Amino acid sequence: MKPQRSLMSLIGLCVLMALVAALAFAIVVAGGAVALASHQNSLQNSDEPQKSSSIALNAPLAPNPQGSVTFNGMITDSHCGARHLKSSHQNSSDCARACVRKGASYILLDGDRRYRLTGGDDVLERLAGQRAVVTGTRHGNTVVVNSAAPVLLP
Repeated sequence: MKPQRSLMSLIGLCVLMALVAALAFAIVVAGGAVALASHQNSLQNSDEPQKSSSIALNAPLAPNPQGSVTFNGMITDSHCGARHLKSSHQNSSDCARACVRKGASYILLDGDRRYRLTGGDDVLERLAGQRAVVTGTRHGNTVVVNSAAPVLLP
């Protein structure tokens, strides 16, 4: 009988050790999740002032004496807009260029506004699929491009 009792105590000890290990693992994972959530929350709070300033940048600025207005947005094409087809296996720049070659026109997505871009096709082709600052004369929903440059992220 003695060997059987020893076997039972060995099984009980193994089960107890497995439970302690599982509890320790759960505490480590929960601590990591709390730390990650705290870090993401601090990033969101630090981004809020930047978001409000970028909202102000999305609005057209006051025209300068020559009548040009500056816009900040994404240069893309009128066919796909902000949603390029995933099945095309192209990045947004290549997709926008391909759509323009097929007859679409370049547009500037500025928040929920869309401006058709005319002129400056060489610069627009280079900046397709990127955020850019576009300066030009606005006529309704069309902007005649005087200049365009990529937005440099800090």
